[in-house]
Amino acid sequence: MPTALITGASSGIGLELARLFAADKYSLVLVARRADKLEHLSSELTSRFGVKSTIISTDLSAHNASQDLFDKLIAAEINIDVLVNNAGLGGSGEFAKMPSERISEMIQVNMVALTQLTRLFLPSMIERGAGAILNVGSIAGYLPGPFMGVYYATKAYVLSFSHALSVELERTGVWVTCVCPGATDTEFQEVAGVANAPLFKLRQPMTAAEVAKIGYEDFQKKNTVSITGARNKLMTTLTRLVPLKSSAKMSARFNRKDHK
Repeated sequence: MPTALITGASSGIGLELARLFAADKYSLVLVARRADKLEHLSSELTSRFGVKSTIISTDLSAHNASQDLFDKLIAAEINIDVLVNNAGLGGSGEFAKMPSERISEMIQVNMVALTQLTRLFLPSMIERGAGAILNVGSIAGYLPGPFMGVYYATKAYVLSFSHALSVELERTGVWVTCVCPGATDTEFQEVAGVANAPLFKLRQPMTAAEVAKIGYEDFQKKNTVSITGARNKLMTTLTRLVPLKSSAKMSARFNRKDHK
């Protein structure tokens, strides 16, 4: 039975991906900060699908969290066949006024932890000639995002990194998929402080279950990129035709909470 490790598994897209992997009889390593949420999800997956789940409560914004997580799994002799880098943090507002701690946390979770975990788990996949990396990015990675500039930039990194790895891993038996959702109805908008921004107020967000289903299907097809939803596909296509400054001004209108 293969094993999938899912970060940010306690809610939203990560939780829905856990259900999909469990339905396909993967054993799971569920990682998030909230142990109570993970325990509830683990019980659900065992009851519904009869799969084993290992719970690890950790904060990926901590400096040594990725190495500590890896070491725990090595000690437990748990091999990871699929790494799902889903954990992510957002933040909104003018960059010059944003708390430096929040900026550091976003960079650490969205980029550094994702990169470190990939580096730690990938070599054994290559050695076995089988495995996969599923990165959860965002359509935000396709354009600059004033008033959410750091978040957008971190997602651009995830997208670029995924494309690069997919080429490096050709003929190794390991593949990479980057799922790029648009606005999604999860806890993210409240935590990031964008629940009242036009991006979420003027458009009907997709559900986490819808996003996870599309992303999982594209992952199974070994697609390098999965853009969820026709509207989001159109938007990412248009960004290739519009100058970056114009794209930035457009996204600023959707990200500003004082938009009229």
